[in-house]
Amino acid sequence: MRFTFRWKTSGGAVLAAATLAVGLVGYAVPAGAAPAAGNTSAVADNARLASLAAAGGVSAEAAVGTPQLNKTGTNQEVIRQLVQCGGTMYAVGRFTQINQLGVVYTRNNVFSFSATNPYTITTWAPNVNGQVNAIAFNPADCSHAYIGGSFTSINGTAVSNIAEIGATPASNGNVISTFGHSANNALWTMVYTNGHLLTGGDFHYINGSKNPFMASLSPSTGKDDGFVQLNISGDYQYCAQGGSPCTKNSHSSQVYNQQLSHSGNLDLVEGRFTSVGGQPRQQIFMLNLGGAKATVTGWTSPEWDGSNKSSFPLYQCWPSLAFYVRTAAWSPGDSTVYLATTGLRPAQNRAKGARTGLCDSVTAWPAAQHSVTHNWIEYSGCDSYYSVAADNGAVYAAGHPRWANNSNACNAQGTGAVPDQGLQGLDPANGIVELNSGGTALYTMTRANADNMLVTSAGLWIGSTNRYTVNKCGDLKGPPGHNSADHAGICFLPYP
Repeated sequence: MRFTFRWKTSGGAVLAAATLAVGLVGYAVPAGAAPAAGNTSAVADNARLASLAAAGGVSAEAAVGTPQLNKTGTNQEVIRQLVQCGGTMYAVGRFTQINQLGVVYTRNNVFSFSATNPYTITTWAPNVNGQVNAIAFNPADCSHAYIGGSFTSINGTAVSNIAEIGATPASNGNVISTFGHSANNALWTMVYTNGHLLTGGDFHYINGSKNPFMASLSPSTGKDDGFVQLNISGDYQYCAQGGSPCTKNSHSSQVYNQQLSHSGNLDLVEGRFTSVGGQPRQQIFMLNLGGAKATVTGWTSPEWDGSNKSSFPLYQCWPSLAFYVRTAAWSPGDSTVYLATTGLRPAQNRAKGARTGLCDSVTAWPAAQHSVTHNWIEYSGCDSYYSVAADNGAVYAAGHPRWANNSNACNAQGTGAVPDQGLQGLDPANGIVELNSGGTALYTMTRANADNMLVTSAGLWIGSTNRYTVNKCGDLKGPPGHNSADHAGICFLPYP
């Protein structure tokens, strides 16, 4: 078995391709490329960054000075979502202190800062008393925001898991009372599109209506506007090897995440369910938003939906991780869907040897609205991926992997694997990891459980935990002068 790795040079051209036999310990620099003798020179490094810009990929080096979660010992705090509205970046999650260049700011689960250097933290500081999982805006009006999560008070005003708040420093995040602010359980995701606020979570009732797990709300009143009526139900029940009793997930149905297509006409939705809109769906479904009401499309796959019973070991991951498709991303042209998964390994306890199925992998799929099979699959080797994003240059996948292209082992570096922890850049055409001119992985970061990635016109923003207390992000093995700053919770990789 052989793999082909490509190195890029200035101008974005592929200088050469080296086809390597699986099992080689090192990777030779292709003909025509200067070998890396010690530290790569600044000239070579600049050429590499220029090639990324030409190809559409972000820099491997993180911007200095972005805010981060303050060091709090072993307490694991998290940035759950990053959203940009106008020139301001908004961050939500579970935290109490933000550190920027040594200055500590008290911020309770939400804060904002400039999206451009020097990334100044604003005075906007709503006091939210619980975890915020999602924030959404009408992009035409950044003066107010919609937030959802698990909280009961904002600036002393009683709410229940959802609210509209002022988003300017002058408003201080006060609750806007004309918008409904009551859901009977946690919210996990919110997206604004075409006059609808698509909202998902653990709730059964939201602002006076019963529409379990996913509803479309009026941005003016917060009332259910009837655009989404899916009757979501069901949960996963998978069995381990050896005839042991099935382990049923302790959760009920849930909508956990969603990603709007670039066109705005389609929406990918992930969660715990077996029936959506009267159709069998597991792990993920695609909504068509183009009609008078949202409808479930025909996009699905026997590789995750359970329709092919003969593939039991392939589509069912470890029982305690039965919900494993937790995030997805669209290609720039919306023709391809990328999935990043947890799951450990198949339910049949295949702990050694070649990987199968979708557990702990990154995959590419046609976005056609019918049943599909994968274009390519990349394995970490039993380490989870929590977020994925894509631009013209790469598919970015983050979580706590230790290796990329590790299809032949579990919790070990298998034949053909490339050491690449935390953050990986994969070739959109084939899923092969991007390497720099020295033959090592181009992108890397601390193995934080990165929950969120956002591609903007300026670059790639990554929201994560403060796992291991602090986080590094970028080309950690680069030449002297490369950024070695901490990036706990927030990392920004700009376009060169």
